Amino acid sequence: MTTPAATTPDPTMEAIGRAVAESRTGDPDGARTRLLELWATIGVTGDPLHRCTLAHYLADLHEHPAEALTWDVRALDAADAMTDRRVRDHDAGLRVEGFRPSLHLNLADDHRRLGSFEAAAHHIEAARTHTPALPRDPYGNGIRDAIQQVAEAITAHDRTPRPSAPGPGH
Repeated sequence: MTTPAATTPDPTMEAIGRAVAESRTGDPDGARTRLLELWATIGVTGDPLHRCTLAHYLADLHEHPAEALTWDVRALDAADAMTDRRVRDHDAGLRVEGFRPSLHLNLADDHRRLGSFEAAAHHIEAARTHTPALPRDPYGNGIRDAIQQVAEAITAHDRTPRPSAPGPGH
């Protein structure tokens, strides 16, 4: 998911963004702690945009695919509860449909790493189905490339982590 300029300031999204930046500058443990603190504030019934974004990034901070899977499922569940209106309130250029390729890609990769290749194949097909919603830019191209990489790994029954996958060590 990209994070272009906000239409309406949102302190929770800003806090999520700060934690994500912290993880990318070398403190994944601190970022994970901050995101978990935010999750405790948001809760399982909080704003779906907040839940989706936080869970999406928190999944990347877990090395074990079962832990990542928990957060990736939460991210997709929150996306299912989101509306385009809410997403556009945050950023006029975003649509919920644009989140789905990445969310399904992550679930496919989690299942693949766990050896659940049938579930992985289901999610990689869902990711492919939603790729028309991706922008034609480096972000969209990166997601398309990752979908292809994961699809190939599923076919090969390869459970090894992808070097290009987001995570605490990347």
